[in-house]
Amino acid sequence: MSSGPGSKPVRGPRRVNAVLAAVREFLKYAVSSGAAPAWVIDQLYEMGDSRDLPAEVRGEYGIPRGCAKVRHRLHEPDDPVDRASDEEIVALVRACRSARDRLIVLLMARAGIRRGELVGLRRADLHFVLDARPLGCPIPGSHLHIVRRDNTNRAWAKSRSSRAVPADSLLIQAHDQYIIERAGIAAAAVSDFLLVNLFRGHIGAPIRLGAINELMTSLSRRARLERHIRPHQGRHGFADNIMAAGGQLDELAELLGHASPLSSQPYLHPSHQRLREAVERVPSPRLPRQGE
Repeated sequence: MSSGPGSKPVRGPRRVNAVLAAVREFLKYAVSSGAAPAWVIDQLYEMGDSRDLPAEVRGEYGIPRGCAKVRHRLHEPDDPVDRASDEEIVALVRACRSARDRLIVLLMARAGIRRGELVGLRRADLHFVLDARPLGCPIPGSHLHIVRRDNTNRAWAKSRSSRAVPADSLLIQAHDQYIIERAGIAAAAVSDFLLVNLFRGHIGAPIRLGAINELMTSLSRRARLERHIRPHQGRHGFADNIMAAGGQLDELAELLGHASPLSSQPYLHPSHQRLREAVERVPSPRLPRQGE
């Protein structure tokens, strides 16, 4: 897990557990096909007995059954992702030194786009027009499409299903300023990717995933924030703002690209003020007067 004593772990507990799960499935297949001895299963699982469980979960007719417990698994600490506040997003935008960087911040904070979806955007995915029907798109109003595809910069959308996210005037203005900035660099005209290198590296090439983290860290330091804002915190801020503005959970799930509204619940971060307002909206009971 570590590259040396005292160094930061290369992989976190969640990633290690995912690798262990894949290895277990491989070894289970090897045992079932006869390529590995049966005792390998005993090294992977600790066999127990359901007689120690409550009667309600022992199975049909209460007959004891064997149960398997994974032997090798790391504890995954509960470390929820906090949202980026509106004040922090404004500070990040002000710290940007290019129209491209401003667009990157706003795409995460105003459209809730994941880092991989962001750097995988193509210019044809943006329908910033009032009527996109001439483009073969029936969705009304300005919007952008999130499409899962193979990209040369190894970026890809997490969800297999495509989705359309409405774009507000702030996002459209940031995009227009970036297009003007990009038009001044001839090497950037060839690429179909929306976000490309403009100032260093291979000019015109699509930006890589790690560049988004580096940008957010640099902007957080330049804006003199008390903490470094991570890309996913912009997405959390977008989700929380949608719900604070009266959005419904099914609407949020569609905007975030979640198959189930339950997947959107970790993105909700009600502030103390919102909780107080929720309580104050409940009317006070009135005692009936004498004779009523």
